[in-house]
Amino acid sequence: MIIDLLSNAHLYYNQGPLFKKAFEYLAHTDLSKVEKGKYELDGDKLFAIVNEYDTISPDNEQMESHKKYIDIQYIVAGAERIGHDFLKEQTPSKAYDSEKDFMLWGQKPSFFSVLQQGMFAVFFPHDLHMPNIFIDSPSYVKKVVIKVSVG
Repeated sequence: MIIDLLSNAHLYYNQGPLFKKAFEYLAHTDLSKVEKGKYELDGDKLFAIVNEYDTISPDNEQMESHKKYIDIQYIVAGAERIGHDFLKEQTPSKAYDSEKDFMLWGQKPSFFSVLQQGMFAVFFPHDLHMPNIFIDSPSYVKKVVIKVSVG
């Protein structure tokens, strides 16, 4: 996983042309004016999902992971905690759904990070993550999740 500021995104262009295109989209789009929804950036190889929500308690949440896509999660407005762990030998609590590209994990995160406006996190298929968690109390977040195909 990677956690950094969008101003440092150029450091990750070496991850491939889809990463470069994703970060350029984030840097050169006025995301404050983009409505909730899904936006294709390069067919099914690269697309953005814009969402707005109030952060939630971790009490009833589970970590997730993906196989087909890498997540780039960028905070447009607000702040949230994200729980993390590394995929080791855990057993999923919900088997992989290939249509939705996710599985759930019942274990609690080993650690949490706070993402604030202007920050992004990259979650690879071996990174378990629990996004959308409040810091002190529920608050508004606008986030863009860019899905980058691994294949």
